[in-house]
Amino acid sequence: MEIRIMSIIIYTRNDCVQCHATKRAMESRGLAFEMINLDVQPEEIETLRAQGFRQLPVVIAGETSWSGFRPDMINRLTAAPIAARA
Repeated sequence: MEIRIMSIIIYTRNDCVQCHATKRAMESRGLAFEMINLDVQPEEIETLRAQGFRQLPVVIAGETSWSGFRPDMINRLTAAPIAARA
């Protein structure tokens, strides 16, 4: 199943191994994304918790979202045509 997206946001922290792996996987597939570093913007943490997220990274790709390093989900993004890149 392809996921059509308008933008990708990755919520991350400085010392997060899974966050770095997600970023590298997205870059290697040529996906454009915005990163929000929770060490710099801690006010975003409560927003993510309110949405039920408890693990980093959190990836928001259009209507689709997940947490953790998920190569399966990243691969779905690479198969989808990207309407706009940030």
